[in-house]
Amino acid sequence: MKIALVHDHLNQYGGAERVLLALSEIFPEAPIYTLIYDEKKLGNLFAGKDIRTSFIQRAPFNIGKKFFKFFLPLMPQAIETFDLDEFDLVISSSSAFCKGVITKTNTKHICYCHTPTRYLWDDTHSYVADLRLPKIFKIFIRSSLSKIREWDYLASQRVDYFIANSAFVQNRISKFYRKESEIIYPPVDTYNKEPLATEGLGDYFLIVSRLRPYKKVDLAIQTFNELNKEFGDKYKLKIIGTGEYEYELKKMTIGDNIEFLGFKNDDDRNHYVSKCLAFINPQEEDFGITPVEAMMAGRPVIAFKKGGAIETVVENETGIFFEKQTVNELKNAILKFDKTKFDSKKIQEHAQKFSKEEFKRKILEIINKN
Repeated sequence: MKIALVHDHLNQYGGAERVLLALSEIFPEAPIYTLIYDEKKLGNLFAGKDIRTSFIQRAPFNIGKKFFKFFLPLMPQAIETFDLDEFDLVISSSSAFCKGVITKTNTKHICYCHTPTRYLWDDTHSYVADLRLPKIFKIFIRSSLSKIREWDYLASQRVDYFIANSAFVQNRISKFYRKESEIIYPPVDTYNKEPLATEGLGDYFLIVSRLRPYKKVDLAIQTFNELNKEFGDKYKLKIIGTGEYEYELKKMTIGDNIEFLGFKNDDDRNHYVSKCLAFINPQEEDFGITPVEAMMAGRPVIAFKKGGAIETVVENETGIFFEKQTVNELKNAILKFDKTKFDSKKIQEHAQKFSKEEFKRKILEIINKN
């Protein structure tokens, strides 16, 4: 059986790319089709793989990689130009366009859906509002998104079988695409270390995130600013990550209790995660890999009670929730957090259900079943 993998774009490393890596480990001979591939940003992660890109990658002067977002209106067409006639099975890893590949009648297309494209559906208004562009440009963008939204729905109907990365996404697939799906949680790297004793922990809370508006890192900063006013530097926050919102977030910070650590490689990041008092997840995620990574390291999570966190965090066993995305709600959750109430070993044991091995087993089970 000839198999092809399809991915939206390979120009950053996140949860979707981890799924693609795991799929590529299951099917090492399968070529990977993607809109663009930026090897510098992904290092050796996909070294030696047969990666086939679209005409956007081949745009002159490297503008396809440098100004990727400006090619948004052409992305549906670019995905449809991939010739997949030689394959018996196509597996797409999609949060945007690659679900729309065109396959032959006898080719089975299984889509692992990270989410129906958020900026086309329930986040479209906030997405446009957050763009740093004049209002006149936003009018044209809204019109363009409306046309792409129509294409996105039609593209979803080409998929033979959907896999959702969470029950939250399963509901969104049903609502926006009118399709059924089966849930397989995405793979999360395990930590090859024993749970740390309580006395071995650091004195800080931690966020690991891209610094973008929807990640709600600003809420955490505002909260720790308030804690600094009341308690000085007793409550510390460390933030790992970079992004377009970094300058604004740093400007919001008023005290020495908040530290931006920038980009960290896996080993350094894992070190900070394994020693934090608790991992803070202030945003709504479709699944949310970083909180599960923290639990893999035996650390509890303080999470906004919505989205994928409801499925991954067990209240008062692997973490605690706050109900509203307000400073007072998050502040109260931090103040009531008691590290002695959590058992690192039990947290790790719970997190094993999200392991890469479990992901691979379930993917093969679905393929064999269909």
